Amino acid sequence: MKKENNIALGIAFGVAIGTAIGSSTDNMGVWVAVGVALGAGFGATMSNKKQK
Repeated sequence: MKKENNIALGIAFGVAIGTAIGSSTDNMGVWVAVGVALGAGFGATMSNKKQK
């Protein structure tokens, strides 16, 4: 996978997890933002591990 695809995949999973947690805690805005941030970080980390 290309670097951009890993980051996009991480963000997609982060949004999904953030939406699930946000809907259960009734605080959607915070958890979607947290999910995007964590997903982007995870995707970037996976991209760096594959390059080595």
